[in-house]
Amino acid sequence: MSTGFWKKLKKPIMVLAPMANVTDAAFRRIIAKYGKPDVMFTEFVSCDGLMSPGQKKLLVDFMYTESERLIVAQIFGSKPENFYKTALLIQELGFDGIDINMGCPDRNVERQGAGACLIKNPKLAQEIILATKRGAGKLPVSVKTRIGYNKNSLNEWLPALLETEPAAITIHCRTRKEMSLVPANWETIRDAVRIRDEHKSKTLILGNGDVKDLADAEEKVKATGADGVMIGRGIFGNPWLFDKKIDYAKMPVAEKLRVMVEHTYLFEKILGEHKNFAIMKKHYKAYVNGFDGAKELRTKLMEGAGTAADVERIVADFLKNSN
Repeated sequence: MSTGFWKKLKKPIMVLAPMANVTDAAFRRIIAKYGKPDVMFTEFVSCDGLMSPGQKKLLVDFMYTESERLIVAQIFGSKPENFYKTALLIQELGFDGIDINMGCPDRNVERQGAGACLIKNPKLAQEIILATKRGAGKLPVSVKTRIGYNKNSLNEWLPALLETEPAAITIHCRTRKEMSLVPANWETIRDAVRIRDEHKSKTLILGNGDVKDLADAEEKVKATGADGVMIGRGIFGNPWLFDKKIDYAKMPVAEKLRVMVEHTYLFEKILGEHKNFAIMKKHYKAYVNGFDGAKELRTKLMEGAGTAADVERIVADFLKNSN
């Protein structure tokens, strides 16, 4: 069992969740600069795609800088041989670890027999983990999943995963059926820790779902015995999230907007050729929130911004008129 960096980290381990079209290379660099977690994950990338003529296009999602370490490449698919080959590629690219997505509820992902679909096929899930480990060399292999598909099946699903000895398992504490429509059930993380201990496994258990901030994460760790927490949506508009010293509520509006502009220029510089500028607009909804004039500024950004220079101009006008 290669645990790589996972076993060396101080607990509780705080991890940035992989989110498609959110935690891209630009946003991760901003987070690394302003409030770095213990571990970052890339957006998930298709193993089948990486082993196809379209590989070059997909490698954009695997761009990273040294500032982002520890950095884990997240992948999805349903063909063990492609996981093996992709793991070899990820080794070459110099990542710190590999994570397999077995929890994504997206219909296009599930049509391929991947993501959350694997919860219904534990034997294939095991083959995928073992194939990835064969290709990973010394890199640790982890899994991100859910508590079940249509119902909580942690008692059957988790032991099947533990048999393959992944370095860590992150559990989103909802079923596939529940999506994010019900509150995350953190009691299930306590159950996962118990199951892991009963199986005398060394695999780390991380919880995920509805975590607001670091204080909330630490409370959830105390309540469940988890080794760490993965935070997703809480990072929207708040790249300072993982910095204990910063009180986001007291941060000046001008500073939040300055970093939003910086984020936009970085997105344009490194991803402008590859991704639609509209991706940035979901970030504006989060950055521009909770202060006087936020709604009007948000409207201007959504309707009038098509470049980083537009965003800078709109923000400058807003700050000038609000003084």
